[in-house]
Amino acid sequence: MSIKAVCVLKGTGTVEGTIHLSQADPDGPVTVTGTISGLTEGLHGFHVHEFGDATNGCTSAGPHFNPFKKTHGAPEDENRHAGDLGNIVANADGVADIKIDDQIITLTGVRSIIGRTIVVHAGEDDLGKGGNEESLKTGNAGGRSACGVIGITK
Repeated sequence: MSIKAVCVLKGTGTVEGTIHLSQADPDGPVTVTGTISGLTEGLHGFHVHEFGDATNGCTSAGPHFNPFKKTHGAPEDENRHAGDLGNIVANADGVADIKIDDQIITLTGVRSIIGRTIVVHAGEDDLGKGGNEESLKTGNAGGRSACGVIGITK
């Protein structure tokens, strides 16, 4: 039975987008697709944050979703936060088309991201390889350009 979710991203400026998530079976990968516009050209950190809370803008989303208490890393790293989805790439028009298959996040169970927040960051995620303490927490990805709570959909 396939599970589907959606996340509508809104930012403080012109950054916005819609992200679709689907998981065909509980042990399979989650497919993340969508488009985000209004970004500066280049790489932007793309993470699932712990809380589905936007009461104080994107700040209320808290830290990266990290149920196993690991350090920040790249999506392909064994040592990574569950919410570490790496970078998305915005083209010269400020548009990022997203297609990610991730084996760590789920839409059910203890690794479920339903009710959590997707955050798009202002800068590039160094994937935990920046050589400082902040790199191992956030990837030095900078401010939060846009966010949205992940909800179940048809």
